[in-house]
Amino acid sequence: MGKAGIALRQVLETYNISQNKLAITMGVKASVVFRWYHEQTDPSGETILNIAKALQSIEPAAAGEFIRLYAGDFLLDQKKS
Repeated sequence: MGKAGIALRQVLETYNISQNKLAITMGVKASVVFRWYHEQTDPSGETILNIAKALQSIEPAAAGEFIRLYAGDFLLDQKKS
């Protein structure tokens, strides 16, 4: 398990967004967000996009930071190509 949970935890803590607020915004159970946050399960690719969209509606900067933390290395590599 890994990178998504680490990115999610950092963003929620940095922007003071509760797991519950993200869960409500996404329309999922709080226990689902809890499992991502604690790296017990990894969200699917489509869910990563849904997390970013939910964060965008809560705090736009948080969405950008989440994507940067999750896919930053890949995005940087693509710019070099």
